[in-house]
Amino acid sequence: MGAGKSILVEFVSANPTGPMHIGNARGGAIGDCLAGVLEMAGYDVKREFYVNDAGNQIEKFKTSLETRYLQLYKDGIEMPEDAYHGEDIINHAKNFAEINGDKYVEADSEERRQALCDYALPINIENLEKDLGKYRITYDRWFKESELHNGGAVAEIIEKLKESGYTYETDGALWFKSSELGDDKDRVLVRENGIPTYFVPDIAYHYNKLVTRKFDTAIDILGADHHGYIPRMKAAMQALGVNPDRLDMVIMQMVNLIKDGEKYKLSKRSGKAITLSTLLEEIPIDAARFFFNLREPNSHFDFDLDLAVSQTSQNPVYYVQYAHARICSILRGIEEEGVKVCDFTANMAENLKTAEERELIKFIATLPNVVNESAKAYDPAKMTRYAVEIATMFHKFYSQCRVKGESEEIMQARLGLCGAVKQVIKNILDMLKITCPESM
Repeated sequence: MGAGKSILVEFVSANPTGPMHIGNARGGAIGDCLAGVLEMAGYDVKREFYVNDAGNQIEKFKTSLETRYLQLYKDGIEMPEDAYHGEDIINHAKNFAEINGDKYVEADSEERRQALCDYALPINIENLEKDLGKYRITYDRWFKESELHNGGAVAEIIEKLKESGYTYETDGALWFKSSELGDDKDRVLVRENGIPTYFVPDIAYHYNKLVTRKFDTAIDILGADHHGYIPRMKAAMQALGVNPDRLDMVIMQMVNLIKDGEKYKLSKRSGKAITLSTLLEEIPIDAARFFFNLREPNSHFDFDLDLAVSQTSQNPVYYVQYAHARICSILRGIEEEGVKVCDFTANMAENLKTAEERELIKFIATLPNVVNESAKAYDPAKMTRYAVEIATMFHKFYSQCRVKGESEEIMQARLGLCGAVKQVIKNILDMLKITCPESM
């Protein structure tokens, strides 16, 4: 279906000023698995993380680091209420002081802030990369917002929007007439003080994806609070002469963690909200990737931590993996008895006549359509549901249809069917980057 068209999937893109939260854990699983589905559907897919290393969040990050650093050497310095109060900021300041001592205490504030940021931000980005790597997510590119500012792309996009005729000035601020292009109101592009709003680099970034780098489609995986972002960004693309249909946004809803039947919000280790890192210490990575794709992205999801670690047929990922391992065990057992498994031929198919066999064959035949539907809907949950269903059908077939103890023709035909189911399950789990055990 994809016919080699290029798609850029941007997902997680967590703020690099702190650790990733549980929403990022869902976004990571959805984004990476969606990229896998699109690849199987024939698209040329690239994965990207957008690093917000400029703007208000970074200024707040600098303020937080500067305050914690100065507190090590001076009394009476208060932490601003809207600063970042996490342990990670305190640790960064202490580690920076161990390396640099009081060198920056009397330095110019901007020099001190920049030095602290230059030290701490790369560490945070490296930690993001490490945590996502544990989650089996590898990006083709980490695109930094600062590249857009430093390369002049932000200034260029302001000029292009002015040329489009969709801007006006009021009280010294530059506004975008987004309400004329489907947004609910006009948006500020450049404030009275001459500083662009965060909206401008975002426009420049999407223009870079679709025009500069010429991707056929760009997909963003966004949190539930980003509904309003969609019409304004599509309006900006339209004003710039880019078909807004080439930009797609997948909105994902919040996750509730459930433990012992109740909502679970805190990490035992730190007493703070659970991060991606602490979640992966509590549950298997296979379960996290599979569970976060059990429901379509725009549905709320209760993630049962107890179920995720259980080794029972109630655990959907365990159930699917067990079906694969069971088939491997059947094929091993047959070969250990000295029986050669023949290559499957069209003639063998005539021996598969029971309702269970026919149901399984017909279901396998739907796989290409399910992949295409999953890709079209940007919904990897169609693939996890398919995996659970084929595992269920296989267990039903195996309980009703003996493989050993039948005639050679029927046994070989059924072994061929087992092999086909095994391959289908492996294809799906490989696509979702979930392990495919041969014994359990």
